[in-house]
Amino acid sequence: MLTKFETKSNRVKGLAFHPQRPWVMASLHNGSIQLWDYKLGTLVERFEEHEGPVRCVSFHHSQPLFVSGGDDYKIKVWNWKSNRSSFTLNGHLDYLRTTVFHHESPWILSSSDDQTIRIWNWQSRNCLAVLTGHSHYVMSAFFHPKDDLIVSCSLDQTVRVWDISGLRKKHAAGTRKIENRGQGGPGGQADVFGNMDCVVKYVLEGHARAVNWATFHPTLPLIISCGDDRLIKLWRMNDTKAWEVDTCRGHYNNVSVVLFHSRQDVIVSAAEDKTIRIWDMTKRTCLQTFRREHDRFWTLTSHPELNLFAAGHDSGIVVFKLERERPAFDIYQDNVFYVKEKSIRRFNFQTASDEAMVGIKRGHVGQSPPPHKLSYNPAENSVLLTTGKEESVFEIYQLPRNTSHASSESEPKRGTGSGAVFVARNRFAVQEKGKILIKDLSNTVTKELTPLSKEGRSIKIVDLFMAGGRNILITTTNSVILYDTEGRQVLEELAISGVRYVHWSSDQNSVALVSKHNLIIADKNLAQTCRVHETVKIKGGVWDDSGIFLYSTLNHIKYCLSNGDVGIIRTIEQPIYLLKVKKSSIYCLDRSAKVIVIPFDPTEYKFKTALIQRNYDEVFHLIKTSNLMGQSIIGYLQKKGYPEIALQFVKDPKTRFDLAIECGNVDAALEMAKVIDKEQYWQKLGVEALRQGNQLILEFVYQKTKNFDKLSFLYLITGNDDKLKKMLKIAEARKDTMSQYQNALYVGDVEEQVKILKESGQLSLAYLAAQTHGLYDEAASIVQLAGMESAPPILQNSQLAIRPFPILKQHDTNWPLLTVNKNVFDNAMKNTSLAAPPPDLDDADLENLGDWGDDDLDIDGDEKKNASPVIEDDDLGLDDEEGGWDIDAELDDILDEEGLASPKKAVAAFVPPKHGPSIGMIWSKNSKVAADHIAAGSFESAMKLLNQQAGVVNFAPLKESFMAIFQASKSYLSCTALTPPLVSPIQRQWDEDLRQWLPAIIYTPEVLIAKLQTAYPIMTQGKFNEALASFRAIVHQALLTVVQNDTESSEIAQLISVCREYILGISIETERKVTTEPKRAVELAAYFTHCELQTIHLQLSIRQAMVQSFKLKNYGTAMSFAQRLLEQGPSPQVAASAKKILQHCERNSNNEVELNYDQYNPFVMCCESFTPIYQGSSSIQCPYCQSHYLPEYEGIVCKICQLCSVGATTTGIVRINHH
Repeated sequence: MLTKFETKSNRVKGLAFHPQRPWVMASLHNGSIQLWDYKLGTLVERFEEHEGPVRCVSFHHSQPLFVSGGDDYKIKVWNWKSNRSSFTLNGHLDYLRTTVFHHESPWILSSSDDQTIRIWNWQSRNCLAVLTGHSHYVMSAFFHPKDDLIVSCSLDQTVRVWDISGLRKKHAAGTRKIENRGQGGPGGQADVFGNMDCVVKYVLEGHARAVNWATFHPTLPLIISCGDDRLIKLWRMNDTKAWEVDTCRGHYNNVSVVLFHSRQDVIVSAAEDKTIRIWDMTKRTCLQTFRREHDRFWTLTSHPELNLFAAGHDSGIVVFKLERERPAFDIYQDNVFYVKEKSIRRFNFQTASDEAMVGIKRGHVGQSPPPHKLSYNPAENSVLLTTGKEESVFEIYQLPRNTSHASSESEPKRGTGSGAVFVARNRFAVQEKGKILIKDLSNTVTKELTPLSKEGRSIKIVDLFMAGGRNILITTTNSVILYDTEGRQVLEELAISGVRYVHWSSDQNSVALVSKHNLIIADKNLAQTCRVHETVKIKGGVWDDSGIFLYSTLNHIKYCLSNGDVGIIRTIEQPIYLLKVKKSSIYCLDRSAKVIVIPFDPTEYKFKTALIQRNYDEVFHLIKTSNLMGQSIIGYLQKKGYPEIALQFVKDPKTRFDLAIECGNVDAALEMAKVIDKEQYWQKLGVEALRQGNQLILEFVYQKTKNFDKLSFLYLITGNDDKLKKMLKIAEARKDTMSQYQNALYVGDVEEQVKILKESGQLSLAYLAAQTHGLYDEAASIVQLAGMESAPPILQNSQLAIRPFPILKQHDTNWPLLTVNKNVFDNAMKNTSLAAPPPDLDDADLENLGDWGDDDLDIDGDEKKNASPVIEDDDLGLDDEEGGWDIDAELDDILDEEGLASPKKAVAAFVPPKHGPSIGMIWSKNSKVAADHIAAGSFESAMKLLNQQAGVVNFAPLKESFMAIFQASKSYLSCTALTPPLVSPIQRQWDEDLRQWLPAIIYTPEVLIAKLQTAYPIMTQGKFNEALASFRAIVHQALLTVVQNDTESSEIAQLISVCREYILGISIETERKVTTEPKRAVELAAYFTHCELQTIHLQLSIRQAMVQSFKLKNYGTAMSFAQRLLEQGPSPQVAASAKKILQHCERNSNNEVELNYDQYNPFVMCCESFTPIYQGSSSIQCPYCQSHYLPEYEGIVCKICQLCSVGATTTGIVRINHH
């Protein structure tokens, strides 16, 4: 047993694995439920609402739900996303023993000590059936994985199989309450509950004492049971009867749980004798026993997808698997040799051929461990297999040269020892009892080595790996040693503990040493290059042709560069083992020993490698030809000191601004500052512009921030007298006396200075200024105005305050700028635009929600805080006459010149060419794409294609698109008024071969995506009619879009799906606004929330439905919408209102009106009647937009796309020309 995870806790009574996430849930005897992440070994959450022990727990296979039952007689259904109990099912009168979900229907099955089994509908929260018949505690009850059967067991020593097909048929159409009609019960007889939907099919009697557990086989008609008689019984059943097959004996105390292995013919049991036993299902013999010293086992469960088990005992849980799942393999050139089941196979990377080479002997699971190491000898075409860790055994298999003569099973040469690895053409090394034995292929010892460290101490060998030539790598508990088998000496040693795998590069110059959580890259002399630590297990790796090491963990495929930089290539769902990197594909083995090919993009690590190696030509090539995006690459470039390169990848304006400032690119920073338009960013830009001496940008910044004092000083030192005078007028308009006087000083206007001092009441200073500057009349008037008897004295040595004059007036151009370090990318990227696209839709910037803004929704847009403008652009000197592109003037000049150009003389002897096929005929012949026929002018054939491929019957909405495509495929040149224009076709791409000619296209995925981004803000503003027209136009144009590859075709399909959901949602909302029936309005609002919309739009629709339900007093429905709204992460204001409604509804969750709406039962909308079509009900679709309809609407024109006949049979749209 390989233990993967273990915890300490109170006694565990129930266990369940999550089907997708690495979670195991345990219900404890102390009333707590614990959720553990068994990969990370951490406690995720704790749930505590039960009173008393919790004996059972189970996850739903697809919903974020789990169910639990305890000694408080309650069944609780929980939502693990909200970390709380959603509701409680009451009805049992004694302890709950098991609770499980049905694999298809919305049912819960529960068994209890009240001697009954109950089936519940967790959507309607009703009890559908009560199964009676057991005469003692019902210890377990489970659904059959495929059929309409239930198996249960009881302390009455019986196992019962129940037929629930009647219940299934009764409730297949929807969720309905149980109706007691006094019909038959078990065996066709009416029971006290009046229920005959569930009847006993078989009663299995064979146990001598109480039966604790019974369950079905996943695929075979078998049942396994166990009980207090310490026996495990195997039963077989058919359509008419069931009988006992055999009994497994071996436990010494009560057997608590027994399970079938989902993939192999073994049985796993847990008992109170403190053991877990593995049984051979065919021979009914015990293969292996795992024992704990002090803990009894109470429960056992298996993972629904993986080869994992979990057992609960007195002091916690243990998660384990029965055997190692990593396949043994070795790679040589373009071949990988690996073990799968009972054979050694070879896979060729070039031809993708996979063939069995030789058969091997292997026992059952638990009987013998699988091979964990394989070493291939290309010279002799032989393989070494090592099995086991403690008592290791190696086998030598000779592979056939011709696979057609491969034997099903050959007799190998065997020996004891671990770490067997080839070291020469006909020699291999194996470790045995602390010594290294060198043997030949006949398994004869040729040399015996006792390795000693450089200090002369003995080496405790853990494993051996090849190291090229006569050297081998020896791993110990705390180091890796490079050992010379000829010289019998240690060459090098590197400190690293727990090395499991060794991977050499193709040139044997680098080696990757992999332990459980660490990776070390070293050279061939074990000189460490870098070390990487991972928090999760490293499963192995492989070198690519460029010397980059790729490795896999439990969750990711990553790369490691020579400098230790690590990045994620992609996420993986299950562990894989890398074999080879070939261009943009990774070959790997999964745990079932199947070779799979994973495509990936190596651009990121090639880009980083080129940066490290300073290969700037390659860097620039990758920037131009690749789509390098994402925060990781931006952060990496910033960290490594390349902000000017990072600037090419950034979309976010704030990040672009910071990068531009960092690399000194004030022009780019200015553009982003205009987009952001916040004072703190303008100030940062001003500081950088001043540092560089860029006075023009600095002037603009001061103008934007209205920093008038600094702006005046800038005009002073640059000698810009005209703008200084304007600043004086501006200060006067602002009534800023200090700024007005300061500007008067800068300008040197004494009269203005005296005037300002007089107006401010500073008559003494005004007199001094006038008298000093020779304005004697003005000085006398000031004395008279002040009522002075005599003028105040003036110092004899006083001097005039003369304004400073700049030596060089340079206000139209920048100063000599501060040198900013240039790099190799500046010139190359000067004309390359990799700038960010328009910013994403942000709900915080929305001012008007239009039709969204119902009074009862109370959604307010953000108010902009705009100060009233004081200064116009003209006041700041930003005159239109001072600059501009002057494109129009130049264009007019060019047109005038063309108009005056004299025509050339015609050639006298002209022989016209023979008439050939028109370009339209060529285009139509070369393509099966409707848009190409439209461009050729062949509208009739285009309509036929659209009818055949997509079922289009209404072509009126396509008229505008038809004409746009037709006109865009040609250019027209007018010559004279009396002659027709010259028509020139526009080719998609030029080719000498006429068979490759195709017209230019105007509708591409990029064009439609841009239109979709334009439609989103319109939808957010609540302009539904305008948004409906935009989304429908995209659907129409997508029908006539030409793509280049399957990826673009998938993008178009996704665009149609998105637009379909928005058109349906807008149509539902429009219908809601015109309806006068409150119930129907709430139903339509609820349906709107199930359209797949962007988060902001989904929040608005859910909020609308929540308010409408609350107004109708359907508090239960309103509560569910409030919970959904909170899960979407709305704004604080919206969240607060949702929480208020949620609190009110939790006190009273009743619904005043019954709606035709079941949020827990999956459904699609009929786009004609706007009613739900629940899962399992029949429906038809539009062949183009895939919208759903009830069958009675077959043949109508689709209401979504307004083009196609609903339910029509088509051949499929052709968008790619495969000619």
